[in-house]
Amino acid sequence: DSTVIEYLKLTVPKNEKDAWLAAEKGSWEPWLKKQKGFVKRELFWDPNNEEALLLITWSTRSDWKIIPQTEIDKVQIVFEELAMKFTHKEFVNPFPIKSQGEFLPQ
Repeated sequence: DSTVIEYLKLTVPKNEKDAWLAAEKGSWEPWLKKQKGFVKRELFWDPNNEEALLLITWSTRSDWKIIPQTEIDKVQIVFEELAMKFTHKEFVNPFPIKSQGEFLPQ
């Protein structure tokens, strides 16, 4: 059970980048810091494609995968509520996930 890097790609329009970062900071950032096995999180943004890439490093895959989906869903709700507040949108996640998966260091 080795280190694993979780990745997520999100749609993040240029005019909403600051709102995305603020929503991340108010939801996922503090939650991740409390999780067993969490190593680090890196956020990248591509202005040409208006896309964000999140890389979350976990000490082991089992540390990551043992987190209950219900707990993840609760944090995602907080993220979406903040995102809607900061973008002044209602009833829709302004930053949908385009793709997600995992990488193993080689």
